[in-house]
Amino acid sequence: MRRLIVAAIAAAGLAGVVAHDSNHVSRRKTLSFGPILPHATYHTEPIQPLSAVNVQNDPLEVAKLFVQDITSGLSPASTFAIRKDSYTDTATGVTHVYVRQYLHGVEVADGDINVNVKDGVVLSYGDSFYRGAELDAFIPAYARGVPDAHAEYCSNLEREMSTRFDQYWDQVEAKRPQGDSDEEALASEVYGILPYLYDWNCEHVETPFAMPENAEFAQAENYNSGDVTRALLQFMIAATPNKDLADDLIANPAKYLQKMSATWEANFADEHATVQVHGAPDTVNPVKGRIAFVQVPHGDTTALELVWKFEVEMQDNWYEAAVSTEMPHRIVSVVDWASDSPMPVVAPVPKQRANGTYNVFAWGINDPSVGKRSIQDENWDHLASPSGWHSLPYENDPASAHIRVKGTKFRNTATTWGNNVFAHENWEGRNNWESNYRPDAGVSMKFDFAYKPKQTDSSADALDEAHKYINASVTQLFYTSNLVHDLYYRYGFTEVAGNFQQYNFGRGGEENDAVIANAQDGSGYNNANFMTPPDGQNGRCRMYLWNTANPYRDGDLEAGIVIHELSHGLSTRLTGGPANSGCLGWGESGGMGEGWGDFLATTIRSNKEYSDYAMGAWAANRPTGIRNYVYSINETTNPSTYKTLDKPGYWGVHAIGEVWAQILWVVEQRLIEKHGFVDDLFPPKPSEDGVVPEGDFYRKAEYTSTGERKPLIPKHGNSLIVQLVLDGMKLQPCRPSFFDARDAIIAADKTLTGGENFCDLWEGFASRGLGPDSKVDGRTPWGGGIRTDDYKLPTVCKKQQVPEKPVPTPGDDDDDEDWSWIYWISAKASSISIKLTGLY
Repeated sequence: MRRLIVAAIAAAGLAGVVAHDSNHVSRRKTLSFGPILPHATYHTEPIQPLSAVNVQNDPLEVAKLFVQDITSGLSPASTFAIRKDSYTDTATGVTHVYVRQYLHGVEVADGDINVNVKDGVVLSYGDSFYRGAELDAFIPAYARGVPDAHAEYCSNLEREMSTRFDQYWDQVEAKRPQGDSDEEALASEVYGILPYLYDWNCEHVETPFAMPENAEFAQAENYNSGDVTRALLQFMIAATPNKDLADDLIANPAKYLQKMSATWEANFADEHATVQVHGAPDTVNPVKGRIAFVQVPHGDTTALELVWKFEVEMQDNWYEAAVSTEMPHRIVSVVDWASDSPMPVVAPVPKQRANGTYNVFAWGINDPSVGKRSIQDENWDHLASPSGWHSLPYENDPASAHIRVKGTKFRNTATTWGNNVFAHENWEGRNNWESNYRPDAGVSMKFDFAYKPKQTDSSADALDEAHKYINASVTQLFYTSNLVHDLYYRYGFTEVAGNFQQYNFGRGGEENDAVIANAQDGSGYNNANFMTPPDGQNGRCRMYLWNTANPYRDGDLEAGIVIHELSHGLSTRLTGGPANSGCLGWGESGGMGEGWGDFLATTIRSNKEYSDYAMGAWAANRPTGIRNYVYSINETTNPSTYKTLDKPGYWGVHAIGEVWAQILWVVEQRLIEKHGFVDDLFPPKPSEDGVVPEGDFYRKAEYTSTGERKPLIPKHGNSLIVQLVLDGMKLQPCRPSFFDARDAIIAADKTLTGGENFCDLWEGFASRGLGPDSKVDGRTPWGGGIRTDDYKLPTVCKKQQVPEKPVPTPGDDDDDEDWSWIYWISAKASSISIKLTGLY
């Protein structure tokens, strides 16, 4: 297979891709592969070990007794030891205990349990201890039919290379009509570093099976105990970057074996002996080795393989490798410890690059129907995006996984690739993304691309016409997504709260999870979606073309759709905690996940002069948008109340969500009536000392008795509701109901302002049936049940009795009748009655 792939690359004229990349950066050879253990688990439910009730002040003893409990059913030959690198984090009070497994006194190098203990409670633990049958563990794995982990790795890589090869030719054909078919550059984009990985890691995958045929290598083999020098020589054939040396090691092994000598070392305090091998080719220091077991996936479980664990220090690499003790000496796993490399040119500090500028529909312009594009600047918010939008550390950069540098050194990019967002085309609609096309602004950092699509004669031509403007599309998606990141950050969606960033600047939380944003995704039309895994894994946003008009309309250019999708990441990670992505799955909870997106998108586009707003109107080419009603404070235009969820067609999460968004929209207008409106939802940027000024955005700061500054309070209604909604997400339980989310927002106001908006919030909720006595009987997981609206207020808020009558619906004789407590609503409302369809 390898020969076929290499031959195909060569036939395509792409041999140079393996030797050089598009930036002509020299790369050092590095090996890195190993099996994934299917049985490894991680548990986060707190546990109070009954056996540890008397040792709560000793976290190491708690961990020891806990591990004894969960491993009590293992073979008597299985033991464990607490590692010396266990420690207590003084900032959190959590003790992190690391445990290693031994079988028949031999270390299981990947048999680990890590236990996190505080106050006598096991907060969480991970477990990869070997739990299989171990009677034949010392019989050579190859003789037992244990799979070849190295060969399986290379087979998977071959399949990926073959897939990329097909993608390459598809893109070549697609770009030729545009005269943009630089095949070598395109191959570099499509293949990325795969040719390097394949060449480095798989060149000698079959060599262990050929070496026993060499008499000089095989005749000296000691089959009783294995020969450490031969196992090491086998590894050096694969590890050396010197191809001539590798060839000579294969052809003349005796010449090198004669120069190698092994010295065993036994430690007084450690019964596990180690060996040092001197004279190994292409090493700079003696190689350390020890006997160990490693686990190899075998069906649904794992098998043990006896290996030499080597520590091999070379000129540009420092490997930890596992090589089977008996012939054929297969490499099971290898890790490169090297922390830096002289090959890449380290980028300057982020501020030394030019600031990015973007020809886009500016923030607040929802779509092309309501404004024109203009040149906008990169948002240098040193709280939300300290390194800007185009800089990230090499160690957190997926494109720099092959580059080793010391410390946190930043890479600057001239494409739509940064710490918060990776934006690119995805015409093929596949999950591959790192090598997808991105516009390159060069050193000027001016992302200024044309957008003038023309009407075409056919759908095929319309698709080609849309693809012509991919640079503008990706730029807009990158710009909007970064501003959403920065805005939500300033309202509390930070690193510890689970936001999406590759690098967290030492502020906590899980990193390496920037948003993967697909523009013009080819997997469909007329939709958009967002996938939110737990914190530490990349969110994925997919934006589509809409074939609702000619020329096609691009969802990337309608900010409301992008904001809606990104808000799924916000609400999912704030509800129930960043590591729990299962709190907004169905029913009212799932519906509110949709509703928050609509509400925030509508709030962001709104302005001081009140208007009703439709969702997705431009992309759908429908003035009424894609919801049942436009968002309006007029009860004729949008009659939605809590009981509306009982109607046919309102069990889907999108229909449920629009009712929640409508209720929040009404609540927001109540706060705007009281506190006014701010044109810019972005808070003031911090001063050089990191202090956020109040400006005209926040109320005058208040301080505690000890002189500490209290949280700042937004002074305007629209900024205040955004703060309360996000704070409420953090307070509400997992799988919240409308009642839970309502109460959480009211509780958030109590925490932030002391409850000064208590009655205003209740008036907004009650005006749409979500008063304190509203209820649902027979609730089902999918959103069914019988609901009862309540328009009353809590007793403390009652200034006058609210009439108990149903909300008017279109067609009623009393459509125009207003109640005294909503005069402030009707004075502002439009009177257009609109009925919408479509769920997205």
